[in-house]
Amino acid sequence: MTMKCPGCSSIQMKVYDFHGEEVDSCQACGGIWFENGELNRALSNADNGDDCVRVEETLGQHLGHSKRQCAHCDCTMEHYHLMDGYQIELDVCHTCSGVWIDEHERTKVVQSPKVKALLAELDAKISTKTWLFQFLSQMPVEFNIKPKRQPSITYLLLALNICIFAAYGFDFEMTDSVFDHFAMRASDIVSGTHTWTLLSHMFLHGDLIHLAGNMYFLYVVGDNLEDSLGRLRFLGLYLLCGLAAAAAQIAADPTSGIYMVGASGAIAGLFGMYLLWFRHASLTFMFVVYQKKLSPMAFFAIWLVFNILGLMMAGEGVAYWAHIGGFVAGLIIGTLLKGKVMESNPILAMLNEPEVKVTR
Repeated sequence: MTMKCPGCSSIQMKVYDFHGEEVDSCQACGGIWFENGELNRALSNADNGDDCVRVEETLGQHLGHSKRQCAHCDCTMEHYHLMDGYQIELDVCHTCSGVWIDEHERTKVVQSPKVKALLAELDAKISTKTWLFQFLSQMPVEFNIKPKRQPSITYLLLALNICIFAAYGFDFEMTDSVFDHFAMRASDIVSGTHTWTLLSHMFLHGDLIHLAGNMYFLYVVGDNLEDSLGRLRFLGLYLLCGLAAAAAQIAADPTSGIYMVGASGAIAGLFGMYLLWFRHASLTFMFVVYQKKLSPMAFFAIWLVFNILGLMMAGEGVAYWAHIGGFVAGLIIGTLLKGKVMESNPILAMLNEPEVKVTR
């Protein structure tokens, strides 16, 4: 009996080996027809972290009647998502239990068990411990994939900032002396003096709260970014964002003689890259006692609004232009490097596919 392709109605269907299973593939459109059980067995044989796949029994949302006809029964098929959270669309025959997938869906279907396992981590519920931590600290909690390697540069930056602050931060006279020599002032840079402070100011902090806030956010986003970029590139881009932040603050007020210190501008640059590359992550936001997972887009939009409001209200003591400048630099870098980063990080690329839906 000649099979007709459900995808393009061609009769150019030939037997094809798909991860150890002999399936029918259309030579015209490249789609694949799976008999009952063949998709489960093929995915169990594939290198995707699961050797006992049961996707045929656990399909996602039913999307209604399909426009396609079954290759065997010639009856109208039904349209489904492959699974909840990974909205790849496929067609299923309720009479013979056959499954049809289009050519562009092949790789995504094969890797779906990996995505399922990752989503189980990303969709984890907020625990009482997490709520209590944020209530007491007012710091967000991150839900993201675990880095493949230890973030050595992130830890080094944390250690440097903490050790440098410990060396001067509890002595007012020494603090004044350190700031005189290593804190950045726009007026100095414009006049061509103390140019080293463009770099040194990133490793100084005004007080313990300033240090703790910056180091916490560096810890939260730094490990994933270092993992995706590589150690040296991560360090270089961190410093570049810090320089861009300083440039923005100087351009905003070139005559200012106020000291500027802190890693905030460099970390704001990391925010921009994180926002573009880790859209699947979640950051918790606390409103009084109500805790909610937010996407990086929503979380950093709130952060940006606070900075813009601070700038409009002419708040003193915070380098708002540095925050905004660093963030914009991070967005530009993130846009320029996104293709290369996704190419070298297949798991990250999968989680950035539009079919992936994270529960928040």
